[in-house]
Order: sequence, then C-alpha cells, then structure tokens
Amino acid sequence: MPRKKTKTLVRDIKPDRMYNSVQIQRFINRVMLDGKKQLAERAVYKGMQTASERLKIQNPLEVFEQAYRNVQPHLETRSRRVGGANYQIPFEVKGQRQTHLTIMWITAAARSRKGMDMSLRIAAELVEAYNGQGAAVKKREDTHRMAEANRAFAHFART
Repeated sequence: MPRKKTKTLVRDIKPDRMYNSVQIQRFINRVMLDGKKQLAERAVYKGMQTASERLKIQNPLEVFEQAYRNVQPHLETRSRRVGGANYQIPFEVKGQRQTHLTIMWITAAARSRKGMDMSLRIAAELVEAYNGQGAAVKKREDTHRMAEANRAFAHFART
C-alpha cells in the first residue's frame, strides 16, 4: 500500500549578516558543528575572502555563487523496483533538493581535506569549484554520468 504523501518541511532561513544571502546562511549552518555558529561563520567568511584573494576577484560573493553553480546537479538516479528487478532511474533535480545536494557536496569535500584550518579548506574547495575542478565538482559529474548511463530506464519514471 502506498505511503501517504505529506508536504515536506521547508524552514524559512534568514539571510546571513555580511552578504545578505540565504545560500551562504545555509552553507554556514551546514559547516556548523555542535551549535557553534560564530565559529562556522568566521570560517566561512574567512574562507570566502581567501578564495577571492587567490582568484584576484573583488567580490567574495561572486566567487561563492560561481562555485555553487559549478557544483549544482541537474540529474540524479533513484532506485526503483520494477517487476522484481531494481533499476537506477534518472530524474531531474529541482529546487530544494538541488540546493541541499550542492551545499552537502561542497561541505563534505572541504571536510575531507586534511592538515589545514577549516577556513583554508573552504577556500581551497571554493577555488577549485570556481575553476570547475575539485571533489565536489567530481561528485556532480559522477552523478550526471550515472544518470546518463541509465538513460535507457527513463521510461520507468513515468509508470
């Protein structure tokens, strides 16, 4: 029996205080550990500043937004059981899920770097994402490649 469809919970997040951006506030919230928001804010702002200095761009917000766009996924696969077999079916990623995946991948890629301060990890990941490289961009490309490889099963999405 199918599960009851419920409206997903979407929290209203206030923009951050420096750049007045909701995306950056979400990123700060994802970087934050153990409720230490000021520490996370400091790391994110310092990382963005360092990234913009390395790329010789005046506005750190511009660097963040371009890196964000380069990591944003457009396709993903979801597992679906059809006739006793599981298929990876490609779906388009929209709205809230797209934002969530992007921020998760950038944060995870920054955390996986070892041997430096979190602000430097964020800066390095933003610089690489800005240039279309790095672990977060690789994750997006792998996801797209998987969806492309399973394009033959796309007709199962409509059943």
